[in-house]
Amino acid sequence: MAKLKAQPTIVKILDKEYRIACEPDEVSGLKSSAQYLSDQMKLIRDKGNVIGADRIAVMAALNITHELLHKTSDSEAISDIVSKRIKSLRDKVEIALNQTNQLEL
Repeated sequence: MAKLKAQPTIVKILDKEYRIACEPDEVSGLKSSAQYLSDQMKLIRDKGNVIGADRIAVMAALNITHELLHKTSDSEAISDIVSKRIKSLRDKVEIALNQTNQLEL
């Protein structure tokens, strides 16, 4: 299947427009990402603790990265719990099957 050609897409971040090359099937995701970033930057700007767009952008990037890493570690913890539960259930099924086999003998 032919790859779609990237086209210029305009997104607005912290009241400034940016033209970004993006494939047509990724435009929605790009716009959602830009909106999320803009919202995070506005929160930081509105608190008044950080001045300057570049500093606001860095703080937003740090906050978003922290969120991502926290969610990743949460996901890994959940995955570990699920894996342990699956192993426990597998062991119980194996025990039950062995008991059934012994009864048949």
